[in-house]
Amino acid sequence: MIAAGDNAGARNGRSERPIESIQSRSAGEPLMAIVSLRNQRITVYDAKGWILRAPVSSGTKGRETPAGIFSVIQKVEEHYSNLYDDAYMPHMQRITWSGIALHGGVLPGRPASHGCIRLPFDFAERLFDATAMGMRVIVAPTDVAPVELAHPLLFQPRPGAAALAAARVAEAQEAARKAAEARAAAATALREATQARTPVRAAENLKRIAEAQLAAAETKLGSGISAEAKEQAEDAKAQAVAKVAELQLQWDVANVDLQLRLDAVTSAREAAAAAETARVAAAEAARQVASELQPVSVLISRKTQRLYVRQAFKPILESPVTIADPDRPIGTHVFTAIERTSDDAEVRWNVVSLLGSGRAPSGTVEVGNRAHGSSSRGVEPAPTNPDSAKAALDRITIPQDVLDRIGNITPRSSLIVTDEAMSSETGKGTEFVVLLSGEPQGGIKKRRRSPGSEFRYAYPRSLPFWRSPFGSPFSNW
Repeated sequence: MIAAGDNAGARNGRSERPIESIQSRSAGEPLMAIVSLRNQRITVYDAKGWILRAPVSSGTKGRETPAGIFSVIQKVEEHYSNLYDDAYMPHMQRITWSGIALHGGVLPGRPASHGCIRLPFDFAERLFDATAMGMRVIVAPTDVAPVELAHPLLFQPRPGAAALAAARVAEAQEAARKAAEARAAAATALREATQARTPVRAAENLKRIAEAQLAAAETKLGSGISAEAKEQAEDAKAQAVAKVAELQLQWDVANVDLQLRLDAVTSAREAAAAAETARVAAAEAARQVASELQPVSVLISRKTQRLYVRQAFKPILESPVTIADPDRPIGTHVFTAIERTSDDAEVRWNVVSLLGSGRAPSGTVEVGNRAHGSSSRGVEPAPTNPDSAKAALDRITIPQDVLDRIGNITPRSSLIVTDEAMSSETGKGTEFVVLLSGEPQGGIKKRRRSPGSEFRYAYPRSLPFWRSPFGSPFSNW
């Protein structure tokens, strides 16, 4: 059942507009948000379909929100603009480092921002709590919905990858347990060695007293004394000699035990050090496997005739790619691995194809345009045409050595096929950013980006080295 949320009314003097949501099932992890500039609406999808929907206000004329492919690269719950009169932008989710973001704001029912995507305040808070870093944000000229798709070119998980990850985690946990036990054993050995020093010191003190008594008896025997006193002194000396011998034996035994304890401390410390080394190695192996299981993003650009790979916001690989009939447009398509199949061996994929503002999908009801941004509640987005997406994939050939180097595919991995080149907004701390060149981009062209350090893609030595001109993720907005 689809239900529309109540109008929240005014909150601190700010008008709220209706939020729609799916109430018939529990929402899964949001995989993507699609913003329709034509319909001034955002729809959030999980693996089973849309889960949240609300009106938006995008950039006004001259400062248009750019249509294209983005992702959440920063989240700030309480944000104030340092460019626009300290404007309050609650639950800000940045999608470019030059300052385009989703955030709560006033919605007058038309495009009204300087390029950001304003959301109803309550919806912005709800979305902020639901999203994760890297969530795909597609800003589309028209309103379009993803459809499920299968194709041989869509990547699948490496066999046994999940089992390997589980094994590495188990090994790391076992190594951590052993390291903890080794540390405890070393601490016990040290405590026992410390306790073993007590009888040694006690025997030393008693032996010192007995030796003093023996010395006193010997001194007395050497002086001129009576026969009776001499006999008593000789008895005292004999007793002192026996006591010294007894205490010497006790001291020797205590020292042997102490040395054994000290040797045990040394062995326990060596074992603890070895166990800690094994723990660190196992933890690093588990971390490496976990990093390899993070979603992989692949971009194939017809304009550059190249394939790029990013993972965890970092460039991994770049390679030439073959696109049949390279002078003919291929479109812009976003393929997303949405969830694993029942046997956990493969993932399912869906696709969203972006059409220009002049190409409304068949079946779309015109309820406004980008300039006026009328809301279109009750009008469902047009499903992507799977045939055009398949046709795009059919034209692509990826070298086998590149396929072998692309990381393991997990849900939320993606493949972008586009006529466009990678945007200069792609850089440090971002996913791929692709802008539709035929659409207004005033909201991004008017923003300044600070120069920053370059980054490089890693790829086979046989490929020419590529240097990125993209700047740093810091700017004023």
